[in-house]
Formats: sequence, structure tokens, C-alpha cells
Amino acid sequence: MTTFDDLAGSELDAAVIAADHARVLHSWSAQAHLPSFVVAGARGCRVWNHAGTSWLDFSSQLVNTNVGHQHPRVVAAIQEQAGVLTTVNPATANLTRARAAEKVLAHLPGTFEKIFFTNAGADANENAIRMARLVTGRDKVVSAYRSYHGNTGAAVVATGDWRRVPNEYARGHVHVFGPYLYRSEFWARTPQEECERALHHLERVVQSEGPDSVAAILLETVPGTAGVLTPPDGYLTGVREIADRYGILLVLDEVMAGFGRTGSWFAFDRHDVVPDLVTFAKGVNSGYVPAGGVAVTGRVAHAFDERVYPGGLTYSGHPLAMAAIVATIEAMEDERIVENAADVGARVIAPALDELARRNPLVGEVRGSGVFWAVELVEDPDTRVPLAPDRVADVRGRCLERGLLPFTSENRVHVVPPCVVTPDEAREGLAILATVLDDVAGERA
Repeated sequence: MTTFDDLAGSELDAAVIAADHARVLHSWSAQAHLPSFVVAGARGCRVWNHAGTSWLDFSSQLVNTNVGHQHPRVVAAIQEQAGVLTTVNPATANLTRARAAEKVLAHLPGTFEKIFFTNAGADANENAIRMARLVTGRDKVVSAYRSYHGNTGAAVVATGDWRRVPNEYARGHVHVFGPYLYRSEFWARTPQEECERALHHLERVVQSEGPDSVAAILLETVPGTAGVLTPPDGYLTGVREIADRYGILLVLDEVMAGFGRTGSWFAFDRHDVVPDLVTFAKGVNSGYVPAGGVAVTGRVAHAFDERVYPGGLTYSGHPLAMAAIVATIEAMEDERIVENAADVGARVIAPALDELARRNPLVGEVRGSGVFWAVELVEDPDTRVPLAPDRVADVRGRCLERGLLPFTSENRVHVVPPCVVTPDEAREGLAILATVLDDVAGERA
């Protein structure tokens, strides 16, 4: 048994890494090749190890610490709730759960009436799929290839990326290509063409699958891990029209994009569309205690007034998680955190990334809003060949050496700091990223 009591600084970091690698099976990883990175503490937008080395967190961990690390109001609310009631049967009425539902619903359109609380985003999507199938009496779910919806039975099969392939155990899933003009599947040259052709493609798939067999269209409002693919104007309203035309429920996955990330409470607020179900997690309480949920409209909620809803979770509406939700949303309201994300995104991040894209040949495209951005890296700006994985790893390593904790995925660096990031912190992180990319590009030249 490892003892840590007599260790400190870098020795403690090394011991923690050794013990972790020996005993913990890590997700999405080959266990012989795990990263050697320790977080001992954090506050606001910074994290540090036991040796005292600190990094500006431009990853928000897994794009979830929207109110930053250790927000005092959220920590205090969890502590207070722990002193009152730590857990309760989800079938039992509880004040904190009721308040959390009220807080979430207050930021949704009036058609939404109830919240089904889950433990995370994956089981939120599982239950949204279940609800859609039960309400419509249909089976199939249409989702996008460039998407991630979670690593549980139906959610991972609804996922479009490589993580679906070794996990395809669920039935009734169909995939389509969503809009992505930079790498258009539709030979489009303008956002309007991309939108029109992506919608035509979606409708033809629905028609070909048999509209009466499709229960739901499940989309990330803004696909996150797939590249922060903000849909062109008109796309989501067009999806809504297709869903209505064929009696299909529209489920928007706001697990990553929701609660301030795009500069609005929900990403769909910017797209003039109202879905039938909304899934959420991550930013709803910044991940301080695991929590997620499905927001349901009256049509879905009342389908289970006399009919038993055949789904449940032991920790649904867990009091500690609910207290964290209430405190997070109240902090976001009182401190205008969503507005801060929108402002920093528009005034600081967007101009800096646009300038980087203009002058650095490694940058093929930048896209995003609020504190939700992707920098797509390419080997050549003309061919748009994605930057090789070893070179992206080099970019990440250099950022870490300079004190920036980035979020990298495939050939991209995602600029996703907490929604509380200050303009000066944003400039600091963007300057590090620009320096690293300039150095890498210069060495190649």
C-alpha cells in the first residue's frame, strides 16, 4: 500500500501518478500510455499540482466547469445540504430537488413543464430516447455522424464518431451528415447551400427509413467534441419542420453547449427553435456533483400521467447535486456569468482567433461563440489535410509547458475556458496558444 503522508511537491505528484496508473482503469485510453498530469487543487480558471505548477484552464476539464473551479457559493451550498440531508429516495418529494427543477425550467421556453433528473448526460440521452419511443410508439432514432451523446447503451450508438463502432449493441439507430461547410459532404460553397442540402439529406433519410418508424431526431444543438459545429442559420428550424411534418419528436442535446457555454442559457436560444425534449448535464452545476436531466414539454410529461414511466435511477435528483444546481444557476444569474461568456467571446476570443487564422498556415478555420470555440489545424491550408495526431500532441505539450491546459480533439484545439474567464485571462491563454502555433508553423517552414 502506497503511503503519501510523508511526501510533498514533485515527489507526491510522482507517487500519485504511479498509484493512479497502477490501480485505476482510465476511460478512452490504452492503459500502457496514460498521461502524467496531476491536479491537486483549483480555483476560478486555474489548476495546479502538488509541486505548485499552475495552468490556466482552457479546457474547463471536460467542458463542464462553467462557473469555474471551487465557486464559493456552490461549494457552500453543497456543504450546507450535506449538513441537512445527504441522500433521499427519488420517489420522495424533496425541497432542494423541486427548487432545482424550478431553476432549470425558468430558463426554458414555457412549453417545458417537468424535469427528469439523471446522473449525467449519457443517461439523460438514454431517457430522452426512451421517452420519445414510448410517446410516439416508434423505434428509430436519427442522429448525426459528427456527434457524441454519451457512453451508455443507446447513447453511444446514437453517437456518430469512432466510439460508437466497438459499442453497437442497441437497435434502431440511423445516422446522417449534419452541416459542416469547411468539410462539406454536399459540395456546398455557401452556408445557405450547406443548410439546404443537409436538410434535404436528412429528410430523404427519414423518408427512406419510413417516417412512421422514426421516433426522434436527436442532435447536439452545437456538436461539441466533434468540432464546435455551429449550425448555419435556418438549419435547426428546418429540422423542426421535418420533425413536425412526420410526427417525430425533436431532442436537442445541450449537455456540453448549455448553461452559458455559447453565450446564451441554451444554445438553441440563438436559433429560433423549440425542441420537444432537451438533455443537459455538465454546466448545470459545473460538474461539482454528478447531475444531468431531461427537460420535457407538456405533451411528453402528460403522456405519463396515468401510464407508468418505466425508467428510474437510485440517485435521480440527489440532494447534493440539486443543491449544486440551485447555487450554480443563482450564481450565473446574479453574477451575469452567461453575459460574461458572450462578451468575452465577442470582444476577446473571436478577434484573436480570427487574427490567428489570417496569419498562421496551420489554422484552417476557427468557429464558435461565447466560450465555445474550435481551432481546426491543417497540414496545408489549400488541401485542408488534417494536422497529424503527433503534431497535435506536440501543440498540446507545448501549451502545457507554457502554463496553458488545452482541450484537444483529433486535429483541433478547442478554446473552452470557464464562462467566468476574465478578458485578461482570455488574452493570456490566447497569447500562449498563438505563440505555440506560431512556433510550430515556423519550425515547419
